[in-house]
Amino acid sequence: MESAALAIEIQMSLLLFLALAGYLVASRINQSATIGAILVGVLVGPSVLGLITYTDFVATLAHLGAIILLFVIGFEFNIRDILDPRYGVIGLVGVVVPWIGGYATAVFFGFDFASAVFVGTALTATSIAITANVLKEIGVLQTPAAKAIIGAAVIDDVLSLLVLAVSTDLVVSGDISVVSVGVMLGKAVGFIVVAGAVGYFGIRKVIERMDATPLARKYPEFVFIFAMMVAFLYAMLADLVGLSGIIGAFLAGVAFAGVELRQSKGVHEGAEYFQIVFASIFFVSLGILADVRALTSDMVLFLVVLTLIAIVTKVVGCALPARAMGMCREDSLIIGFGMAPRGEVAMIVALIGLESGLIGQSIFVVIVLMSLLTTLITPIVYRNWFYKGAYCPVD
Repeated sequence: MESAALAIEIQMSLLLFLALAGYLVASRINQSATIGAILVGVLVGPSVLGLITYTDFVATLAHLGAIILLFVIGFEFNIRDILDPRYGVIGLVGVVVPWIGGYATAVFFGFDFASAVFVGTALTATSIAITANVLKEIGVLQTPAAKAIIGAAVIDDVLSLLVLAVSTDLVVSGDISVVSVGVMLGKAVGFIVVAGAVGYFGIRKVIERMDATPLARKYPEFVFIFAMMVAFLYAMLADLVGLSGIIGAFLAGVAFAGVELRQSKGVHEGAEYFQIVFASIFFVSLGILADVRALTSDMVLFLVVLTLIAIVTKVVGCALPARAMGMCREDSLIIGFGMAPRGEVAMIVALIGLESGLIGQSIFVVIVLMSLLTTLITPIVYRNWFYKGAYCPVD
């Protein structure tokens, strides 16, 4: 028992040390702390030094980090910010174009139908955890482009879920079950609507009333613990309906945005301290997860082409509809690049394909590395292009 506890303590200490090293690297290369943490993860992971592997413990902490990060991000948004119909168009086109690009690329390189379908499916994903964190670091979460990215990414997550269901049915049975897809869509949309309404009109008021009680006066941390409980509950419910848990945590954060507490400790401030610790581990873990050694020489070209296709199709698929709906050119490109990171979402899709025997180990490795590379691109582009000089804030 003591040795197990000691092992956990060592791993936790090491991961936080790596997070600190990520900050030092980021300061040296003048990039986002996100980039620094991922690069350190690559360095100490199986790809280079092999000092640490992606254990269940690391995966658990990383998952917690992603949930807490999106919970904190949700505090920056009003519920109306994610209900704009324009975001639905951006999310839809941003799913269709990458799927076609990924499928066509896999077919061009000679892969079978099942593999090509799953490659296309992996390219539909968007990891908002990376982009949201960078936007938060830069201090531009309240801009029209940032709101569009978050709103479109929520819709993107629902659509990617449907694409995954359709792809699995198509590959396994050769047919698409309209009923199963309809049920899945209903569950996903129903959860977002119900969870958002219950949080905003119900739990929000419960917290405000709880803050006025003698219990909150005696224990100022009581409300904060309750809010964190709700965040993880929402994440669990999102998982149960097939959505990413981070979407549930984000909705919880949106529900609590602007809550005024008089006696209790601030929920937002407390959650931010959690986020600093666990989100840093999450970004380090992405670097650890990518194992370059597993990439064969004949798959390198496929990786390069697929990464380029992944970036171009998301930028085009999201920037063009944004531009067509009246956003300025720079905002449109910011949205396009902001939707480009595939992160852990595409990795999960790849893992499902691998475990079900629908894709091989080589394609799995390519998708994981593609996810990492697209994740690195957005912070670099944001820091060195869009937010280096003047910014166009006009909607």
